[in-house]
Amino acid sequence: MKKLSFITMVAVLAFAVSVNAATLSPGDKTECTDAQSITLEAKGMSNAGDRGNANAVIWKSKNATTVPISLGPTEHNGMEGERGVGMANKHSMGKRKVVLTHQPEFSRGDSIGDISGLVRITNTGTVPIEVSCG
Repeated sequence: MKKLSFITMVAVLAFAVSVNAATLSPGDKTECTDAQSITLEAKGMSNAGDRGNANAVIWKSKNATTVPISLGPTEHNGMEGERGVGMANKHSMGKRKVVLTHQPEFSRGDSIGDISGLVRITNTGTVPIEVSCG
């Protein structure tokens, strides 16, 4: 029984060390260093002005660039369907969560690029964001 509890405790501790999570209030900052993935998730919908949208700025040391990211889980995207023109419904809601992954050889213009090295995340909106470095 002692071995099982020891193994369980070591596994939980290893998981806690490998995944660093922080909830950023508006204006707060956090950092991830050499992460394999970074998860951003909107954690609130209390601000009427932003309607649940979470906004962040990500600075990457790899290429010294800054990238804005907006999550809009309450936003309506696309068009409502059938309006007498024979078009299918193209409506969708925004995303609550996005996962950025380590991509060392990927640098297309529509990509955020590599997240290796130091990555700083700043909450520039009015909705809290949970950031997990994995």
